[in-house]
Amino acid sequence: MASEVTTLYLQPWDAAQRNIRFLYLTDLGSFKVCQKYEAEDMMIPLFLGADLFSKTGIRIENHTRFHAKFSKKGLATKLNFSSDFRVHGMRLPSGTNSLWFYSVQGLFRVAFEVYSKQEQLSVLETFQDLWKSRINDGPLNPSYDLSVQLNISEPCNPIEMHNQDWMHRLQTGTYAAQNSYVLESETIAESNPGTPCWAISSISSTVDHNYCSLENGDSLNPSLLSYRVTQKIKSLDNLFQSYAKDMRNEQNEVILLLLDHIEQYVNQEFNENKLADIVLQILNTTYNLTKDQTPGDMNSVYNSCLLSTIGSWLGQQFNVANACISKQIEGFKLSHIDRITDLPPAEELVSQLFPESMKILLMNWMGLSDATAVWKRHSEYPILLLILEFANHNLITGVAHVLYSSLICK
Repeated sequence: MASEVTTLYLQPWDAAQRNIRFLYLTDLGSFKVCQKYEAEDMMIPLFLGADLFSKTGIRIENHTRFHAKFSKKGLATKLNFSSDFRVHGMRLPSGTNSLWFYSVQGLFRVAFEVYSKQEQLSVLETFQDLWKSRINDGPLNPSYDLSVQLNISEPCNPIEMHNQDWMHRLQTGTYAAQNSYVLESETIAESNPGTPCWAISSISSTVDHNYCSLENGDSLNPSLLSYRVTQKIKSLDNLFQSYAKDMRNEQNEVILLLLDHIEQYVNQEFNENKLADIVLQILNTTYNLTKDQTPGDMNSVYNSCLLSTIGSWLGQQFNVANACISKQIEGFKLSHIDRITDLPPAEELVSQLFPESMKILLMNWMGLSDATAVWKRHSEYPILLLILEFANHNLITGVAHVLYSSLICK
C-alpha cells in the first residue's frame, strides 16, 4: 500500500508587499514547519524562492538560472522532499518534488538586486533582526534530501490560511479580478488529483506557483496548447480592463509592440527585419521603464539582468558561428599565402572576414559611429580587428601572431 502523502502548509513571513513562505532546516535530512516564535537557535530559516521572485517580472522559466547563480554563492539551495510530502500551493512536474529555498542572506541579495526601493525598505524593516541573529550562518549546501519532518504540530486549517492570505492581498492592493478563480482551481486540484497541469494552470492564481512548464509536458497536444493560449488571452484581457486607467503611455507602447509580434506569429509572418525593429523598440522602452523603477546603482552595467541575458545570447550565437568563420578565414589565407606581409587595411579585413553583427557590436562598444572622424576610425580599426581575431580563435595578422606568442609564453 502506498504511503500517505503529507501536505505541508508553509507559514508566510509577512513582509508588507509580499508573503514569503518559509520553513526551518534542522539538520541535513530533516526540517520543521512552525511559527517564528517556535524556532530554536540551531534551526536555519529558509525562504521559498518562488515567493521571492513572484511579482518581479522575471518569467518562471528563468527562475532556475537565478537560483543556480545564488546557489553557487551558498545563498540558495534545492530541497529535495521525500515523496511522502507535498508543498501546498506549488504545481510541480510529474516525478519532481524539489523546490528552491534561500537563506536570509540570500533573501537580502535578491531584494537588493531585483526589488524596487520601496520593497527593499520593506524587506529591511521586516528581516533585519533575523539577519543580525543569523549573521554567523555558513553557506548552504547546493541541495538537501529531506525525509523527516520534526515535531509535527496540529494541522493548520487551509481555509483559514486562504482567508488570511486574501485579506492581506485586499489590504495591500495586490488583488486582481481574474484571481476570483482561486477557490475553483484549488477545489479541482484537491478533488481530482489526476487533473493535468494544463487544466489547473489555466485557472491558477497568483497564490500558486506553476512549475509545470511546457518542456516537461511531453503529453501536451496542440489542442491543449491552444486552450492554454486562449485562456491566457482572456486572463490578460481581464487584467488590462482592471488596470487600463493606471497604465503609462510607455507601458501601452510595449504592450502594442508585443501584440504586433504575436500577430505576426499567428499569421506566420516570420520576417527578421520586422522582428528586429520590434525587439529594438521593446528593449529601449522597457529599459527606460525599469530605469525609473530601479535604484540608481542597480541600473549599472555591472548588475543589469537584461544586458547579461542579451550578452549571453549573443555570445552563444557567435560561438556557434565559429566553424563558418574559420572556413572563411582559411579560404582567405590560402588566397593570400604569397602576400601575408601585405594584407589589406584592417577595416577591409573586418568587413570581409567577420560577420556584420560582430563588427557593429564592437564599433558601437568602442564609440566608432559613422560620424566618428576618419583618423580615429583608422587608428581604432586595427584594435577592433585584433579583438575579433582573438575572440574567434583565428589569427590573421602578424601583430596577432606575435602578441599571441608573447601571451602564451607568459
